[in-house]
Amino acid sequence: MKIAALVMWILTAIAGSYLLFIWLANGGLRQQATKITRFPAALVLGHPALAVVALATWVEFLLTARTVYAWSAFGALAVVALLGFTLLTRWLTGRGGKHARGAEQSFPLIAVLAHGTVAILTFVLVLLTAIKVSRG
Repeated sequence: MKIAALVMWILTAIAGSYLLFIWLANGGLRQQATKITRFPAALVLGHPALAVVALATWVEFLLTARTVYAWSAFGALAVVALLGFTLLTRWLTGRGGKHARGAEQSFPLIAVLAHGTVAILTFVLVLLTAIKVSRG
């Protein structure tokens, strides 16, 4: 289960990197000053940055088998998930609305669904693994 979580995490990162690239390529950072985008740069960049920290903590858990790293990775991942949910709701409410011309409107639905699906699987696998290693 530990390795399955790592694989899901890597797939989540790949899909998320693709979405970040699309956002940047379509002028997401340039749109901050004009308020065209509903995605603040701190949110867009903080979500993957914290995800990388959480992933590094998970790798530390895999290398040491220390329970504290499993729970630390899960805690960071929970914050990442909240940030991701915020991005999703902003994306959904912006579609077709007054901010429909933002860079995030270039996201393919399949990429958003793929990222979200593997992210949920990652979250569940990390939680189950943390619970399992806590019990011994």
